[in-house]
Amino acid sequence: MSPVEALPRAERRRRPRRVGPTALAVLLSAALVATACSDDSSDSSSSASSTPPSSGGSSSGALVPFDTAAMDKLVDDMATEYREIGMMVLIRTPQGEYVKSFGTVSSDSKDAPNLDTKVRIGSNTKTWTGTAIMQLVEEGKISVDDPVSKYRPDVPNGENITVGQLLNMRSGLYNYTETVTLNEALDNDPQKVWTPEQLLGLAFANPPYFPPGGGYHYSNTNTVLLGLIAEQLDGKPIAQIFQDRFFSKLNMSGSSFPANTDTSIPAPYASGYSYSGNIETLNEPALSPERIAAIEAGTVKPRVTTNDNPSWTWSAGQGIATANDLATWVKAMGDGELLNEATQKLRIDSVQPTDPDKPGGAGYGYGIAQMGPMYGHIGEMPGYNSFMGYDPANDVTMVVWANLAPTIDGNAAAAKVANALVPFVYNVPAPDTASDVDEVAEDTSGG
Repeated sequence: MSPVEALPRAERRRRPRRVGPTALAVLLSAALVATACSDDSSDSSSSASSTPPSSGGSSSGALVPFDTAAMDKLVDDMATEYREIGMMVLIRTPQGEYVKSFGTVSSDSKDAPNLDTKVRIGSNTKTWTGTAIMQLVEEGKISVDDPVSKYRPDVPNGENITVGQLLNMRSGLYNYTETVTLNEALDNDPQKVWTPEQLLGLAFANPPYFPPGGGYHYSNTNTVLLGLIAEQLDGKPIAQIFQDRFFSKLNMSGSSFPANTDTSIPAPYASGYSYSGNIETLNEPALSPERIAAIEAGTVKPRVTTNDNPSWTWSAGQGIATANDLATWVKAMGDGELLNEATQKLRIDSVQPTDPDKPGGAGYGYGIAQMGPMYGHIGEMPGYNSFMGYDPANDVTMVVWANLAPTIDGNAAAAKVANALVPFVYNVPAPDTASDVDEVAEDTSGG
């Protein structure tokens, strides 16, 4: 898939998500080989258009027309199974556009979510930070081969870690979101304001996973460092960098990067919900059987996470966006609109398998994940899960978000729905898809 296996659950886990980039990568790769997702949670709406969006030379044989009724049922069934409050799906291909809205924006609202409903996008923010760095590379202000010590002398072994290794998660630097200190604070004081330097302090107090370039380990520490370097080189706050370089130019009016002290989400927005505690699921993503039984009995309700302070993610996950904006963004990133041809090639060529033993699985490069023919990312933080992917070969854009995360069994609902919708987009036999999902889910579960 895209970054599901490439990314850890809830932006803070050491392990990859249970259903992640590898899953979608396998599904989408198989698709291409075969051709050459009121208060009543069941309240939903959908629409499909046969008017194709503009595209540049898609391989239409790889795609199938939308089966809207079947897709609606799949999304309704999965969202209900995962106890989602609301969910939004947007798929654009040369075959047309599919839009599906499930549930409501909050448990006490009758308003259905739409393409302009704002949500926290978690690690999808990493692609903003990574793209800013790649634009600075294009401008000659930094090189992917520069040692990190050139910009941050305090980074342990920074003279041997390159900027490129920060971008592609191969620096070996410890992921601060795996520390007990952070996770206890998130449970006990969700309004705590974190500074980037405090986050780096947590990371640098722990030994590296491996020598620079010696492996792959998803780490928010890398992207926080990149955000600070971007600010240093551009001479402005990261929020202004995103606004000037991306939001204004792409007309992403529903996107923002709030101040560290701002826990609000601009209206209209979806509230976030979670059953899971941070320490509780630090080492095992699924809730205990006792907790699940209480939830199923209705004696335990989800915690509202909407206004938890997201500063613990900073440039690695603090962004806010709409489904429309994520679709605009991921397509611009995937088709090279944001970089010149040479820099885009540098970025795409940087993608390497996250597991060297699975060369056809998920890949991660310079601030971008690859899932089969799709480039994009996945984001999750307590209460919100989102997936975005763009396939430049077939002009396919897919965005899914959900506002109860993670699921009680530790899954990323938006990524799971994206996986399940692949056979409704690509011309791939469903049995192959099912067996691929089962195999990847087993490989990545809990690990």
